[in-house]
Amino acid sequence: MFPSPRADLSPNTLAYETTPLVKATGFREYDARWLLGSEINLLGVQALGLGLGTYIQELGERRIVVGHDFRSYSLSVKQALTLGLVGAGCEVLDIGLCLSPTAYFAQFDLDAPCVAMVTASHNENGWTGVKMGAGPPLTFGPDEIGRLKAIVLSGRFEERPGGTVTHVAGVAERYIADAASRCALKRPLKVVCACGNGTAGAFAPEGLRRMGAEVIELDCALDWTFPRYNPNPEDAEMLHAMGEAVRAHGADLALGFDGDGDRCGVVDDTGEEIFADKIGLMLARDLAPLHPGARFVVDVKSTGLYATDAVLAAHGATTLYWKTGHSYIKRKTAEIGALAGFEKSGHFFFNAPLGRGYDCGLTAAASILAMLDRNPGRRLSELRRALPVAFTSLTMSPHCADELKYGVVEAVVAEYQALAAARDPILGRAIAEVITVNGVRVALEDGSWLLVRASSNKPELVVVVESTASADDMRALFRDEVKPRLARHSAVGAYNQEV
Repeated sequence: MFPSPRADLSPNTLAYETTPLVKATGFREYDARWLLGSEINLLGVQALGLGLGTYIQELGERRIVVGHDFRSYSLSVKQALTLGLVGAGCEVLDIGLCLSPTAYFAQFDLDAPCVAMVTASHNENGWTGVKMGAGPPLTFGPDEIGRLKAIVLSGRFEERPGGTVTHVAGVAERYIADAASRCALKRPLKVVCACGNGTAGAFAPEGLRRMGAEVIELDCALDWTFPRYNPNPEDAEMLHAMGEAVRAHGADLALGFDGDGDRCGVVDDTGEEIFADKIGLMLARDLAPLHPGARFVVDVKSTGLYATDAVLAAHGATTLYWKTGHSYIKRKTAEIGALAGFEKSGHFFFNAPLGRGYDCGLTAAASILAMLDRNPGRRLSELRRALPVAFTSLTMSPHCADELKYGVVEAVVAEYQALAAARDPILGRAIAEVITVNGVRVALEDGSWLLVRASSNKPELVVVVESTASADDMRALFRDEVKPRLARHSAVGAYNQEV
């Protein structure tokens, strides 16, 4: 019988080599992330595989796709996970090195209900994790992760005979062809393809070329040391590099892909980054006349402009604000039959006829290029300037331990609810609404807003502010309101960046 995991093992000990190490904090809201070595060992990953196999057998399934991203240890992690899945009697279809959306595509391509993608996405080296699902295009949410966590940490595995592993070739080629089929450019476009030396470098440039773009590769050579920056198109460092490349090459835009290729960041022809929620609004404006009455889903980090946009209203389009997280937005987009869902972190979800419902950077790229193709003679910067004005911050992430972050957010929610109840203004403006579906989003009377929530996959808080007045006012909302309020909580540490 496989031993039950523990959370208190130290490397270079007998116990570490004979007992699974699995820390409970690695089970996040919609995936799993650990620091390999100190928070989970390979036996712990095997235990995760046994637990996942046990759970999907509970659901009446056993056929599962597995893949891994390009990190020095990801193949070893995948093999340990596979050992566990086989021990639970699963039929494992190993598609090798791939992107997360390639694994999601493989569920359709190989008629496999379940998926387990070994990836730490854009996290720094040292992190590992698994994105899981049992029913395409959805991935696990809190309920499924909670059940998996209970099985693994209690050691209540069901070991079964009959597990198999099959190595399946050709899925990556079919995935690229599927994504590329969603755009056939009629106008010449020069596109910078930025991959941060992550896994997408092996797939994204070819996909864009098949769409008809002239591709300029930026950091597309695979290098698991990430010598320039982490492959995260939401971080300023990668966005600045994309902007510099656009200006240097006179490109029409830059598309940046994260470490596992399920997100897409955008820089326009002037070298200015466009946040994913604003790109989503541009796409919604473009798609609304083609799909009258369309529904869209956006996360609470996204701009408030969806609710007031005249173009969307003119075509009967409606937008629902929902919980941040790729699993939440993906599930809600499918649940209400929305045409598309947009998450500010760069996850885009397109239902038929635009996509298969899962988050895919290349499918998002196809939609962006198709939008430009439908607007001949207009540059991306012109489409950006046509949007109503709002000044939105980068996503700021002050450190806060996993064990403490939810308590801090609960306290901050109560503070803002008390302010609203007392009708106390924020920087001279009345509070119009306090939304608590995911942390706290405080909307002000002039349409400006601020957000504080707990990160779902790292020991951090998430802070976003938006002003309808000016960039200076946006900075003031952070500097004079959010930052000093959070500073009163001792568990809140340094920020990754500030406005």
